[in-house]
Amino acid sequence: MENIDLINSFSEFKDDKLIDRVTLMAILEDVFRNALKKKFGQDDNFDIIINPDKGDLEIWRNRIVVNDGEVEDDNAEISLTDARKIEPDFEVGEDVSEEVKLFQLGRRAILALRQNLISKIHEHDSTNTFKYFQDLIGEIYTAEVHHVRHNVVILLDDDGNELIIPKEHQIPADFYRKGDSVRGVIEKVELKGNKPMIILSRTSPMFLEKLFEQEIPEVFDGLITVKNAVRIPGEKAKVAVDTYDDRIDPVGACVGMKGSRIHGIVRELGNENIDVINYTNNPQLYIQRALSPAKIVNIKLDEEKKYAEVTLKPEEVSKAIGRGGHNIRLAGQLTGYNIEVFRDGIEEEDVELTEFTDEIENWVIKEFSRIGLDTAKSILELDVSDLVRRTDLEEETVMNVIKILKEEFEE
Repeated sequence: MENIDLINSFSEFKDDKLIDRVTLMAILEDVFRNALKKKFGQDDNFDIIINPDKGDLEIWRNRIVVNDGEVEDDNAEISLTDARKIEPDFEVGEDVSEEVKLFQLGRRAILALRQNLISKIHEHDSTNTFKYFQDLIGEIYTAEVHHVRHNVVILLDDDGNELIIPKEHQIPADFYRKGDSVRGVIEKVELKGNKPMIILSRTSPMFLEKLFEQEIPEVFDGLITVKNAVRIPGEKAKVAVDTYDDRIDPVGACVGMKGSRIHGIVRELGNENIDVINYTNNPQLYIQRALSPAKIVNIKLDEEKKYAEVTLKPEEVSKAIGRGGHNIRLAGQLTGYNIEVFRDGIEEEDVELTEFTDEIENWVIKEFSRIGLDTAKSILELDVSDLVRRTDLEEETVMNVIKILKEEFEE
């Protein structure tokens, strides 16, 4: 009865964890052989017969009959007298199979058996979960918010698997409540100890690409290809699309009538502003499209260094740079070029900011350069409030820079 009860309790794991019969039998046999090794020193001469469906378990120990007084190894040999107690017609040299009852292993061994089995089942379950989610990396997955913490949101899927969205993978405008259904892309799967850690991302460019695939039939069918997607999560994104079918307008198909198709994607991403452009192999045209809505006067390329010098009319510069420098930064990421903006018709007396390194700290110059302001006049043309808003600089720092630049021109 003990055997049946024990195997029945083991079979509960089979039902709960959906482990196939062959795997469960292998795990059970491994657990019992470990127990036999601890009890008898070895398990080579034991046969274990398991039927987890019926709850049957039999353990048989095989020993060789030797003359009385000649037993050297109790586990491998049995005396003639003891053998004839099992069956009266045994002779020296014959093999004896004797059933080992579970209680003979001892109560502590039985408890250890169950604990060991639980550990093995969980290990198997974790390995299967790890492999399952490894195959889903880069795919959209939906789960329900289980718990919200300061730096991480914990989710549970329909199978009870735990996923997490770390702070850096959350869109800034996201707000999570227990029970909410959340979509994201499987970013990474790691094993921490024996437990898989599944990271869901809502900030990955791959999430945007997969949303295009889900929401736009032509992308799903392969008629339109997403060549590249770059994002500043929650703020702005650029997506380059292409098609091999000349009858299809890839941008129009993705955006839809009055933005109807892309609206669902924008809403999912916290009203992220998405620019969809036609991909081209022509780097000059690609950069021009990437800097839209700005109109470009001239582009000089250094293809070896992946550097682009873009000239625009003064009134177009702010459009090319965009709020917070987002437009030019994303255009550079999309095209793979380091894009530098210059104003058309700058007078000779304008001076590059790099000429002021003795008076202005290098990190301040880099911050202005990041949003396309590389000359003294490009800064002096803008208000202090505008400069503070578009950079990460304090108002006092901006005012000091303006003072230094003005002094230069007044001289």
